[in-house]
Amino acid sequence: MKKLLLLVAAMLLALPSLAQDDMDPCELDAPMDATELNFMGWAFPITEFFAAELEKCNEVDNLTVNVQLLDSASAEEQTNLALAGGGDSPWALLHTTPARMVVLSEFDALLPLNDLVEQYREEYNLDDIPQPVWDAATIDGNIYGVPFMSNTLHLFYRTDLFEKHGLDVPTTYDEVIDACEALKGEDSIDLPFTMNLHAGWAWDIEFLHFIRSYGGKYLDDDTNMPAFNSDAGVAALSKMKEVVDGCMGAEGLTYSIDDSEIGMETGTLAFVHIWASRAANMDDPEKSDYVGIIGFAGSPAPDPDSGILGGSAYIDAYSIAKRSGVDPDLAFRAIMETFDYDGQVGGAAHGAVVRTSVAEAGHGGRNLPAMAVSLGQGVGGFSLNPAAALASTALSNWLPLVGSGDLSPEEALDSAAEEYIAEATAQGYIDG
Repeated sequence: MKKLLLLVAAMLLALPSLAQDDMDPCELDAPMDATELNFMGWAFPITEFFAAELEKCNEVDNLTVNVQLLDSASAEEQTNLALAGGGDSPWALLHTTPARMVVLSEFDALLPLNDLVEQYREEYNLDDIPQPVWDAATIDGNIYGVPFMSNTLHLFYRTDLFEKHGLDVPTTYDEVIDACEALKGEDSIDLPFTMNLHAGWAWDIEFLHFIRSYGGKYLDDDTNMPAFNSDAGVAALSKMKEVVDGCMGAEGLTYSIDDSEIGMETGTLAFVHIWASRAANMDDPEKSDYVGIIGFAGSPAPDPDSGILGGSAYIDAYSIAKRSGVDPDLAFRAIMETFDYDGQVGGAAHGAVVRTSVAEAGHGGRNLPAMAVSLGQGVGGFSLNPAAALASTALSNWLPLVGSGDLSPEEALDSAAEEYIAEATAQGYIDG
């Protein structure tokens, strides 16, 4: 009897997901002629869920959907081999990331989606996807993918300590520094706050947040000359140094992402700015001593006057191959049937989906509303200009010397600019 009751309980728990599945059929109009819609992607839980959503379109007359999911390296290798020569694509739809979009757009393999996005903006409520998320799928003004999942950074904080000290959750980095000052007398913690600055690449990510909040950018759009060593860049890096000195010190500069996560789970940190993908572990009793006590909020604004928050956008998307022989309108509508509201509600059980309304309705992890704030009001993604990668490398080499006090912000940025110019000129991104 006990086993029977457990089986019935399990079936009842499964009913909502089954009902959701039944509620979200593929409602494409049948094509006039028999059509194969082939998809190439790579497998992890949320991509497997959306691949199953796409396969529902097999129910449509005259349409056959074939899904191929490999590991990411194999999927990348196969698509590169097939599309690098500029020939026909064996797949109509491709799983992409911004980095993959850069590669495939250089092969002239992807269809710009701007016209289709505008055509179906209202029908599929595409404004429900925040503009910074769309920007992360855009190269030189061309939208090359429909985002389906995202990642960003935001605040994790100990609600018990914030209540104990009468603190409001910071919305700016000036308020972060004030909260750190108030928490320095708390004996139960090692440090009040950390953001990830343990390596050069980590400095580069946070610097992107800060400089864009201050209205600056990495490169001049027309010449590829450095723009990060500007007044905005100096202000951004100076504010980062204030946070280091006011909250972290030399010890905090050693904290990796894992260290910050563990610090929240064990109670040795009061609040942190780290990746949203770490939030699920906060409520895992096998990992966290503070289940239900960790709160989540959007990233603080580095520049309190701009209101632009210090969280960037990272996405995965479905793209349409340019030469597959499949009607692009049909391919786009198949994507939208996969990523409509009901599909994204189902996907939220497996990862961070992109529709704001899904987070607002309470689907998915507890941190999804905080994610939506960082994504919707944040700085977007890294530039997809290949020269920007060289700028990131130079900044990664020099910014940590500001944290250690060896260089001033101006000195570090000027040194990074000099290194970048030499390498960008050698590679042909800057005229010699």
